[in-house]
Amino acid sequence: MMMMQKNHWKRIWNIGSTALVALLVVIAILFVGIRFVGLTPYVVLSGSMEPEYPVGSLIYTKAVNPESIEAGDPITFVMNEELQVATHRVVETNSEEQYFRTKGDANDAIDGQPVHFNNLLGTPVFVIPLLGYAANFVSQPPGVYLAIAVMVSVLILLFLGSWLEKEPETQENPTA
Repeated sequence: MMMMQKNHWKRIWNIGSTALVALLVVIAILFVGIRFVGLTPYVVLSGSMEPEYPVGSLIYTKAVNPESIEAGDPITFVMNEELQVATHRVVETNSEEQYFRTKGDANDAIDGQPVHFNNLLGTPVFVIPLLGYAANFVSQPPGVYLAIAVMVSVLILLFLGSWLEKEPETQENPTA
């Protein structure tokens, strides 16, 4: 009976730890690993493009040639010298002077400054609502420290399971 109960808890431990590691791997891929396939994630911080891109979403963009952008396309771009990033819809393209005029879907007016072709980061491919809150949190203290602590804790828990199931070694006393 005791052995069956021990195996039951061991199975629960293994399933739980495997699920936790799988969840962390998926989150890591969504935050960082997706860059290996040419997509870059950005957090949506304002409601200028709602409802298509809600506040707190994680938006994934791919780099494109500025000449391929047409009026009506959403683009992600660097807005200013502080390197703030925005995603707005193109309302006009000026290929000769190499700039776009943009407007947020939820905004009444066209943006005050044109977007130079050099400031284009890409076009949105897909968006995951609410995941941007988590990405924003873990990208700066104290979220960075919490994410590191969680990963270290998971590693400790994984090794703890193996360490606890080892039988204590008995020392043989050699007889003379």
